[in-house]
Amino acid sequence: MRYVSTRGSAPILTFGEAMLTGLARDGGLYVPETIPTLTPDEIAALGGLSYEEAAFRVMRPFVGEAFTDAEFRRAIDAAYAGFGHAARAPLVQLTPNHFLLELFHGPTLAFKDFAMQLIGQLFQIALARDERRVTIVGATSGDTGSAAIEAFRGLPNVDVFILFPEGRVSEVQRRQMTTPDDANVHALALKGDFDDCQARLKDMFNHFEFRDAVGLAGVNSINWARVLAQVVYYFTSAVSLGAPARKVSFTVPTGNFGDIFAGYIANRMGLPIDRLVIATNQNDILHRCLTTGRYETDGVKPSISPSMDIQVSSNFERALFEAYGRDGGAVTQLMEELKAKGGFTVSQGAIEALRATFASGRVSEEETLATIARINTATGEVLCPHSAVGVSVAEKLRDPAVPMITLATAHPAKFPDAVEEATGHRPALPSRMAELFAHPERVTSVPNDLPALEALIHERRRR
Repeated sequence: MRYVSTRGSAPILTFGEAMLTGLARDGGLYVPETIPTLTPDEIAALGGLSYEEAAFRVMRPFVGEAFTDAEFRRAIDAAYAGFGHAARAPLVQLTPNHFLLELFHGPTLAFKDFAMQLIGQLFQIALARDERRVTIVGATSGDTGSAAIEAFRGLPNVDVFILFPEGRVSEVQRRQMTTPDDANVHALALKGDFDDCQARLKDMFNHFEFRDAVGLAGVNSINWARVLAQVVYYFTSAVSLGAPARKVSFTVPTGNFGDIFAGYIANRMGLPIDRLVIATNQNDILHRCLTTGRYETDGVKPSISPSMDIQVSSNFERALFEAYGRDGGAVTQLMEELKAKGGFTVSQGAIEALRATFASGRVSEEETLATIARINTATGEVLCPHSAVGVSVAEKLRDPAVPMITLATAHPAKFPDAVEEATGHRPALPSRMAELFAHPERVTSVPNDLPALEALIHERRRR
């Protein structure tokens, strides 16, 4: 299995190399050279299996010789052992033919745990085997950072630096990043928004002298292994509702596009998906692009669903690569226009290809709160604001005859202020996280300045 860059001029890598590399050296994102497929019988056979066994069967074709079967199984088993639900990703029915996929039973209560816990195990195997050490730098709008810290904290051959936008994450999200006391973990509050964090991260990867000197590795959703791990729960949930004998649809609250791109990969692998629906909050660049054909940033507006407060959706580049017929030169030109002018126009053929694959909707702050309140009253289910964005869009766009699965991406207790405003009740953290507010915080406020960030990382990483 080989991996190529969306911009067409970086070295072709194996799965293991692509995982440890993260961002390609031409600035692009790695994708499989070819996408393996599963037969209808192979998909149907996933029914009734443990989540771990289904994960092995879905992901194994992408891994190639990077890990042995035994190594890969061991990594999967360890990754999900700490989840708080035996099903790992259980389905809950909201209304007839509308289901919620609960992806918040991992150690940091967000869907990012499905990928990050696995990557942590795979990194540990690969680095120990090669006697290497790396410096992981990540950018987060709230959930990726805590998931990365939880996955890599305490590992002897990894240093972790997480950039998050100062004052733009929830208190629970912040404390999950700032209370771990492991020496290899560093939480950095950047003065700016998430797009600034993501931009500085990409700058570091494109500064090859720094990248090579510190052994830079990335675990943001730019990392292909992150996307791959998220493909699994599309299969497990769809099979639970009758796939492949019948189609299902998915609605995904998304800002950086990685989670819904995983659904696209599942569809390409053979899972019969009727509709893939993008749900956005007021930072609706993805919805605007699909509607108008123009991808144009207009500034991040802080919201009650902060993990979606993004204007530059990194993984959308992967979708563009596919929509443009895997033309790396065309994607490179679009990304150069985005950097220079703040936007670009998608060609007619490409926008038609995207619209044939994805639908989209936008939800206001008021609609988000109203959805949390209404669903709580009708079903007793408590939604986080991101999940509420998904449910609201799903209700507007779903076909009642086709099962709709909306991804619930975080536990409501991660966003207690919004939930309390909507329902009058403050959701409690699970008992295993009850002491989160008792621990002291370790955090460094940093400027939105590349040389200053690189100097700090050089100084604090272990040799």
